[in-house]
Amino acid sequence: MKASALASGSSGNCFFIEDKRDSILVDAGISTKQIILRLGLIGKNPENIKAIFITHEHSDHIRGADYLARKFNIPIFATKKTIENCDICSNEDLINPINNNESVDIGRMRIEAFSKSHRAFDPVSYNISNGNKISIITDIGYACPNVISNVSDSDMLFLESNHDVDILENGHYPYFLKKWIKSDIGHISNIDAANCVLENARSRLKYLVLSHLSENNNTPQVALDSFSVLRKRNRFNPRIFISDRYCPTELFNI
Repeated sequence: MKASALASGSSGNCFFIEDKRDSILVDAGISTKQIILRLGLIGKNPENIKAIFITHEHSDHIRGADYLARKFNIPIFATKKTIENCDICSNEDLINPINNNESVDIGRMRIEAFSKSHRAFDPVSYNISNGNKISIITDIGYACPNVISNVSDSDMLFLESNHDVDILENGHYPYFLKKWIKSDIGHISNIDAANCVLENARSRLKYLVLSHLSENNNTPQVALDSFSVLRKRNRFNPRIFISDRYCPTELFNI
């Protein structure tokens, strides 16, 4: 499989995964124009996208889904409560409800939804497997058992590393917003994400892409420094990258 984060952050999230000639998106939280542009930057064609899988109803995950799906006749998959609580697509024929523990096969890829802890109606993350396994895990308040299970047996992780606790606490956000971000239904911190990987990932993990970094409460270098704790483990050396809100990552080959 091949994978790239086309965008990740509070301004929009979109992940591309491909196996042979079949490809999917997880979330479409940037404009259709930007999705097409960024696919072009990694040499990919939107006409080959077979499905869009939505994690939850927040605008930074669904912004481009409606027009993209209608323009290229792409089916959208999301949980029933997610569908009921947003305008995900004006063409109802393209909408496919799934359960939060359901798998969908696209070509040789099996896409499995699993529930997570976040302030949304029925939020899920996804893992994609074809013998190898990629997990896309963002917008998590903490490393719940489902997150731990998927971190533990993935070959590649797009994992939220949202904020540095000190930057957040000393920043300008109001108290109620800080409290929510740090809560179990908010966003996971750098150090908690790093400890989740340290304690649960196996040596098969090849690539770790830190995702959904806060623009105001984090920096790429601070996030990377937090993951230096991984050096505590012998013979465990995944390559670590940072996703970006404005341009795609490289196209990783798993």
